[in-house]
Amino acid sequence: MAKLYSKCPQKENNLNPKKETIEFLLNYSKALSVISYNKLKFEALLN
Repeated sequence: MAKLYSKCPQKENNLNPKKETIEFLLNYSKALSVISYNKLKFEALLN
């Protein structure tokens, strides 16, 4: 049977990412290209 972890009180975490992390994700998303051909999808990094 699955354990239920929601019974423990949850602490509020302030998750503030670093500026470098945000820039990395934005640059990655700009370089990612998804090409659809028929019913297939191809992912390509444009670097």
